[in-house]
Amino acid sequence: RLPTENRQAMYAIYAFCREADDIADDPGEEEAKRFQLGQWRAEIRRIFAESARLPTAKALVQPVDRYNLPQQDFHAMIDGMEMDAGNSVRIADMAELELYCDRVACSVGRMSNQVFGIEKGLGDKIAFSLGQALQLTNILRDVAEDAERDRLYFPQDLLTAHGIDSTNIDEGLTHPRLVNVCELLAHVAKRRFAESRELLAQCDRTQMRPAIMMMEVYNAILNRLFMRGWEYLDIPVKLSKVKKLWVAFRYGIL
Repeated sequence: RLPTENRQAMYAIYAFCREADDIADDPGEEEAKRFQLGQWRAEIRRIFAESARLPTAKALVQPVDRYNLPQQDFHAMIDGMEMDAGNSVRIADMAELELYCDRVACSVGRMSNQVFGIEKGLGDKIAFSLGQALQLTNILRDVAEDAERDRLYFPQDLLTAHGIDSTNIDEGLTHPRLVNVCELLAHVAKRRFAESRELLAQCDRTQMRPAIMMMEVYNAILNRLFMRGWEYLDIPVKLSKVKKLWVAFRYGIL
């Protein structure tokens, strides 16, 4: 287990991410969601001025100071949630998809690695590779669910190159060449997992146990997605409790 101070810092970071994510996923009006995210943006500035007001923000004051957490990573998370806050989501190209992954996943990795005590250069490389791997896996797993909310995270230029109209999600999800787009992004995720594994091998295993567990759980989900195939995106892919326990045991979490 992580030392108490580290664990409390991670709880606070997770609570912030959860609250921001809940705002973006709320079924409410876009204007209201953007207003709430703007309030959180102001609260982040207050955290760094040690004048936080919200309970979660107050819990972040000490970790921010103790672990020198960068203010820009908190703002990056808010930026990512603002991308999700619209009534629909479309991603223009691979560069925008990478930016989205950086905001909603890699930023959390960078903060977490500060708490874990990993050297910044190595920690940022891990955050980049693992953050992309996790978020791309999320996107591939949740295609059908996101489509119900008019969200499509596949780059529009990639869809267009395969003759797929990204404006009509229902038609896009049944297009025979969508399989090729899924396959391409899945292999990017697979490559990022391989990079993450090599980078994590350079770290103290005890320090990075949470990251290793996340990597193995999501890598197992990606493998399940490969086995299911890309023709049946509405068939959910989840890990059983037994599988999750095995991963926890195998990688020394328990």
